[in-house]
Amino acid sequence: MGCCFSEPVDFNAEVNLYHFELHRAVGKGAFGKVRVVEHKRTRRMYALKYIDKSRCIKQKAIANIIQERRLLEEIDHPFVVNMRYAFQDDENCFCVLDLMLGGDMRFHLKKEGPFSEQAVQFWIAELSSAVHYLHQQRIVHRDIKPDNILLDSEGHAHITDFNVAIHFSDRRMHTSVAGSMAYMAPQVVGRQGYSWQIDWWSLGITAYELLFARRPFEGRTSDKMQDAIINDPLVFPEDAPRRCSTACLSALSEFIERDPSARLGCRPKRGFSDVKRHSWFSEMDWEKLAVKELKSPFVPNMEEANFDISHELDEFLMIEKPLTHTKRKTNPDLEKMKPELRQLEEQFTVYDFSRSRRLTYYPHNQPVGTSERSDQTLVQTATGTVIPNATIIERSQPGSPATMSEDGDQISPQSTRWSH
Repeated sequence: MGCCFSEPVDFNAEVNLYHFELHRAVGKGAFGKVRVVEHKRTRRMYALKYIDKSRCIKQKAIANIIQERRLLEEIDHPFVVNMRYAFQDDENCFCVLDLMLGGDMRFHLKKEGPFSEQAVQFWIAELSSAVHYLHQQRIVHRDIKPDNILLDSEGHAHITDFNVAIHFSDRRMHTSVAGSMAYMAPQVVGRQGYSWQIDWWSLGITAYELLFARRPFEGRTSDKMQDAIINDPLVFPEDAPRRCSTACLSALSEFIERDPSARLGCRPKRGFSDVKRHSWFSEMDWEKLAVKELKSPFVPNMEEANFDISHELDEFLMIEKPLTHTKRKTNPDLEKMKPELRQLEEQFTVYDFSRSRRLTYYPHNQPVGTSERSDQTLVQTATGTVIPNATIIERSQPGSPATMSEDGDQISPQSTRWSH
């Protein structure tokens, strides 16, 4: 679905929605949608994530939106869904991201069933590279899971959705519960205090699920799942030795290690080099991997839609208001704005990767307007993620990872999510 505008576009002016042609919707989140867009001058295709300000304010998610936008400015990596532009109009905030039309791993896991060891090994190598990079930037993602891994058209894996990502500090441990419970490390669900090491645990759980189409720790209630994560031994399916190499099972066991100091990727003075030297990756050419010169064992079928095609139907049936190009009010009076709108106006700043130098907000990028406490109210987003400091919990279809609210109830995430 294209959208044209008769007046000439000033590409020398600050980036805005008029710089892009709007095409099909390919994903949906808590506050808006994701759609394919094309930059009118460069003809490059991107994913446009747009966030409805009024919904954002209603769900008290301003801090998370600003936090995510700031963190994305700090990141540029081949296996991350990188931000290229950020701007806003009177109704929405916009992030223009790398386009990934291969679908998310949850979609393919449901469609294809368990993946081959070769494919999982390849993706975990790519994702390990991305996780190591994020930790070098002092960022912990906190929500690594198949839903938040997108494939490009060639089958390369990319981490997305930094909605609960934060900077970590060597001076203090984090205690807030954030992420998707099935992938949370024992230090998170047990409120023992945690740091960047939790991402390697989540990556291990993700690898296990991609290989066996189930997760190692389950529970019909959040209490039972929490107990399993903290106490149950790691058990592989009976046919695992026939389906996977010894080196593969060894790597999974070392990623899914309860002691952070003994976890693969986390061992003192060894870190990422420990991952690269592991026998599971003994034949991996890490230099070629880093520049995407290695062919993925699994390539999505680009003749088919690798996402839920119903996202566009909502607009055709007028269930939702279609996104349109609209001019901003000139010179808004910040003093007369609601505090939340003013915060967005001042802190969701414009970014243009072709002009702007990426900035780091560390150590200043602490949670915006909030303090991290262990007794927070939590909100579940449409991606199945628990976010601290919010107020509304959404419930929907079963079948996706269970997440946890602060009162211990199990919550199923909505089937719709940010995907592009």
